[in-house]
Amino acid sequence: MDTLLLMYLPSPDAITQGKTREEALKNAKEAIELYIDVLREDNEPIPQDVGTEVEIDA
Repeated sequence: MDTLLLMYLPSPDAITQGKTREEALKNAKEAIELYIDVLREDNEPIPQDVGTEVEIDA
C-alpha cells in the first residue's frame, strides 16, 4: 500500500509532499525555512500557528 503525505504550510500558497513521513517532513522543513527567510526580508511577523497532521493510505 502506498502512502502520500501532503503538508499545507504557513504560506497560503505553500503545499509540500513526500512518499514517506520523513520525506514530507524534510520537504516541509525546507519550504518553511524559505518562507521564513522571505518574511524576515520583508520585515513581516513569523506565524506561530500550529497545524494538524493527517495521514491517508492510498
